[in-house]
Parts: sequence; structure tokens; C-alpha cells
Amino acid sequence: MKATTRFRQLLAGQDIVIAPGAYDGITARHVEHAGFPAVYMTGAGTAATLGFPDFGLITMTEMVANAATLARSVKIPVIADADTGYGNELNVTRTVREYESRGVAGIHIEDQVSPKRCGHLDGKDIIAADEYVAKIRAAVAARSDEDFVIIARTDARAVAGFDEAIARANAAIAAGADMAFVEAVQTMEELQAVPKRVKGPCLLNMVRGGKTPDVDFATAQAVGYKLAILPSLLIVAANEACDSALRTVKETNAPPSSTGSISVTERFRRLGSDEWVDLATKFRTASVPNAAE
Repeated sequence: MKATTRFRQLLAGQDIVIAPGAYDGITARHVEHAGFPAVYMTGAGTAATLGFPDFGLITMTEMVANAATLARSVKIPVIADADTGYGNELNVTRTVREYESRGVAGIHIEDQVSPKRCGHLDGKDIIAADEYVAKIRAAVAARSDEDFVIIARTDARAVAGFDEAIARANAAIAAGADMAFVEAVQTMEELQAVPKRVKGPCLLNMVRGGKTPDVDFATAQAVGYKLAILPSLLIVAANEACDSALRTVKETNAPPSSTGSISVTERFRRLGSDEWVDLATKFRTASVPNAAE
């Protein structure tokens, strides 16, 4: 089954779809190994892997390349950040085609002015509503697979207020977007109001330490959200684990103990080593015909 079709089926189910954020092949595999039904390619995490903050410094080509890595690394659907679509309707058209051709199940496109920045930072600005809706129309028209999911993100809450964010979300849904993503709601009342006021499925962005209140998945589902992404989950965990491991080595002047650690074999098994071991030998089992026969 195509990843796009599988993602559509997940969204059509009764349960909220939880997609932890990954930023490379190994973190995507961790998400899949943990049993989650989908993985989200975080733009902030992608920027971090290249040594940059989430300030709109990463190109469409770099983002698509990372999305392709995630999509080929796992069998579960990948939803990817596509920032502003990297320009006007022409650029958005190419953006959709590039992500779709890499096996990604869906993307979100936002209404920030380029260069954008993380949705949970201050200092954002947004384009005019009619420009935003035109981008969404272009994105919808550009896909060749009708199951490819177009998610319309608006950052208007921080710039023009909550009502404008809702209006933009509804305009995007009316223009053909499959799902609305109202970024960085700031209170529990706003969080609960989004699915009630938006005329289509809604995504909830759960950023650790961000502007949106913490909420459990049962509550998010109960108020009407269909998809929850956790962009910062693994990159924060990785940062904390790296800091701790490096600090321990500095303090003890010794490498960490191997006791209780996951084995080297298991580490590679999570990356598909069993399949590669099989491939290394399976083609040598058949006898080679004798040239004289």
C-alpha cells in the first residue's frame, strides 16, 4: 500500500494519529521501532543536523533530500515540513512534486514571510491572506496522487490574532487543503476552540517548551484533533543525552560502562542489518552451471 493511502486511512480512523518528530534515518527508525503509526520530519531538526537554527536558512533541496532519507528508512508514512513552499505558486508547485516523488505521505505549507522562523519564536511575519490561499490552491493542483496530504499551516495567531488564524485556516480548507494547522495557540481555550471553529481536520503541534500548553493525547483527541506531531521530542532527548554522556566522560575520564547497554548487534539490527546479512549470502546458494555442460 502506498504511504499516502496508508496515511489517509490512519486519518480516517477514530484515534488521533501520533507522529513523533525525526530528523534523520536513525531517529525515523526509532519512531517506527517504538510502534508509532507515522513519523514527522521536523524542519527545525533538519536545520539542526546541518548546524543551523530554524531561521529559514535551509533550502527546498536540502529539506527534500532529508525527507527522502526518512521515507526510504521506514515503512510507516512520513509527514514533512515544507516551510513556506519556498516561494510563490510556481515554487510551491515544484515543492509538492519533489516531496511527492520521494515517497512522502504529506507536507505542510505555511503563511510566513520568507525567510521564516520556528513557529514558537517571536518576531514572525505573515504574507497576505490571498497570497497564502493561492499557494494552497497551487499545492493542491500540483499533486499527482490524490492521496498526498496537503496541510495548511498558519502562523497568524502570533501576528494578527486568533480570529485571523481561524479565518485563514478555513480559507485554506475551502481552497482544497486536507487539514489545517493553526500554529502556536497560546491557551487551553484556544487549543480547544481550533477543532470546533475550523471546518476540516486539524493538526496539533506539541513543542516542548513552546507557546502551546502541554496536553495529553486523550484530551487532544477528545476536543477534535486528528493528528498530533511532536517535532522536538527526539532532538531534545538527543541533546540532553549527548550533554550527559559527554559530561560523564569529562568528569570520570573514562568511557561509559557497557553494562546494561544495548549491544552492537542490536544497534545494527534496528537499522535493518538482518536484511543486509541475508542479501549478502542469498544469491550464492544456487549452483553455477558447468561451462562444458
